[in-house]
Amino acid sequence: MKRDFLTLCDFSPDEVRGTLDRAIALKRGADKSACPLIGKSIGLIFEKASTRTRISFEAGIYQLGGHPVYINSGETQLGRGETIADTARVLSSYLDGVVIRTFAHERIVEFAANAGMPVVNGLTDTHHPCQVLADMMTIKEKKGRLEGIRIAYIGDGNNVANSLIEAASMLGLELVLACPEGYEPDPFVLEKARERAKSEILILREPREAAGRADVIYTDVWVSMGEEKKSEEKKKRFRDFQINEALLACAKPDAIVMHCLPAHRGEEITSAVMDGPQSVVFQQAANRLHTGKAILEKLLAR
Repeated sequence: MKRDFLTLCDFSPDEVRGTLDRAIALKRGADKSACPLIGKSIGLIFEKASTRTRISFEAGIYQLGGHPVYINSGETQLGRGETIADTARVLSSYLDGVVIRTFAHERIVEFAANAGMPVVNGLTDTHHPCQVLADMMTIKEKKGRLEGIRIAYIGDGNNVANSLIEAASMLGLELVLACPEGYEPDPFVLEKARERAKSEILILREPREAAGRADVIYTDVWVSMGEEKKSEEKKKRFRDFQINEALLACAKPDAIVMHCLPAHRGEEITSAVMDGPQSVVFQQAANRLHTGKAILEKLLAR
């Protein structure tokens, strides 16, 4: 029976840990000559612009022996009114799996429900599970563990924040989010996570309070794709939520700084911090390749 990876919760906690271990092994060169996706074609359907997601999956599919098929939805019948369900059924007869990067999460849910192949969420407005797997891998590499690690997420309660909440509830991390009023994470995601969490998941208003005792300081852009009309309003609301040297000083001395990229330097994070000795931003980005390969291997390898 085919499996999908639409949210982090599509894997059990043990499966998430196993996928992280596998990603670390792949990064170290394990089974370098193996081609578990040999003869398989994986579609990449992108309705949103992408750098890291597209290129890491294209490279990862090739390295696993498969063939990536990039699909710009605007150049297909999907962009001319063909239904998601019909598209999913047709593509399932050509492809062995698909990675989708889109807007409303309901679109990928509908696609997966009608697809006869595994579907991976490359990003939706509500969830970004592939990114957060790479985040967890990076934290494990730098801190040696996940359980008990305290993350301070500063900024917009967006798709990355939602997936971090799920990760914290599954893996035993403590998570404190500092968000302006009205920009909190998805309440349904938060409620479900708190029901299963054994660790603390808090929503605060004061960034410095959130950063206190943090092992990890994490941020994302204030204005996500599709929110360009809200740009000036959000910049005003978030101006006190910047990751800078003063905020970093509130965290533990050995705290690491994370950003899922792309960054708007001088807005949500300063260049001094992003390029500083505590930043693991580019290691975090590099790990997208290895976690993407581990996900595909788990869902598609014979």
